[in-house]
Amino acid sequence: MQPNLPTIIVPARLASTRFPNKLLCELEGLPLVLHTAKRLAEVAGEFEIIFAVDGVKLEEILSKEGFECIRTDPDLPSGTDRIAQANLKLGRDKVINVQADEPMVRKEHIMSLVSGLEKPDAEISTLATHFRKSHDFHDPNQVKVVLDNEGFAMYFSRSSIPYHRDSERFEDFSHKNSLPLKHLGLYAYQKNFLLEFSKLKQGKMEKLEKLEQLRALEFGYKIAVTIVEHGTVGVDVPSDLVKIRL
Repeated sequence: MQPNLPTIIVPARLASTRFPNKLLCELEGLPLVLHTAKRLAEVAGEFEIIFAVDGVKLEEILSKEGFECIRTDPDLPSGTDRIAQANLKLGRDKVINVQADEPMVRKEHIMSLVSGLEKPDAEISTLATHFRKSHDFHDPNQVKVVLDNEGFAMYFSRSSIPYHRDSERFEDFSHKNSLPLKHLGLYAYQKNFLLEFSKLKQGKMEKLEKLEQLRALEFGYKIAVTIVEHGTVGVDVPSDLVKIRL
């Protein structure tokens, strides 16, 4: 671990609504969560890496392979809440959030999160990449984000935003040089934001869309968004497992 780098905290829980126990699903003989852990050790080995787990099962799997864990309340409503609770104990100044179900994370993603958090007024940093296919753009499991002129998030949604009023053809977005943006569920946070976030009630839009980042927007926090070339592959439903290339 190098000094002055953010700490990577990976929120890991078994009670996923759409795909319970997905982190235990085996790929090539290893649970999904271990693939993510090993990938992080490979591409971000200079960072401190800690898993914020919801119980003993994940803790045992990860600890056995030498990964550091911290136990958090299993009833927390979101991954950000889990990270906030973990950092109350750790007290790190800057934290990166990598999802436990994304074993194809790249070095590019980690470093882009770091640089995004250095942007003036940024309390949170996250990533996006351009949609290339109409099917993906209309998939509610793939979250969309729209940005202001300074690269800060205006809104996140499961719906297909922005809406192209003059055309129903996805291809026409490219004609206006405005391909929609897919949000990648990786974040970096300032310590003070995490302290404040843990005290906030869930927002109305967060409850509707089931997107925790909307709580930050509803309460006025600035989310810097860096556009990266490559996306990630998260496992939201069982069929996503075939998309993983290890």
